[in-house]
Amino acid sequence: MYEAEQRGLSAELAAYEREDSPLLDALIYADMTTGPAGESFVFERRIDEILVRYEVGSVVHTAISKARPYLAGAIQRTQDRLTRAADQSANGL
Repeated sequence: MYEAEQRGLSAELAAYEREDSPLLDALIYADMTTGPAGESFVFERRIDEILVRYEVGSVVHTAISKARPYLAGAIQRTQDRLTRAADQSANGL
């Protein structure tokens, strides 16, 4: 959504229903905690890695910078779900 906006593709993207679910959060979590070579990253390091790779003012740099709070929320929601699932499993629920 953020990158589509930067590329002037918001109208084209609007033709599709906006996904807003735990599945989207999990996909963002997977993407934002994995580096380009498949290595594990914490979210902040992954964001920094992206921002270093793309120059200031580029479409990706601008989109990631604007999306950062949303991405951080998806990461937190996923971590919370994983913690709850682990707690439930440990308690035999």
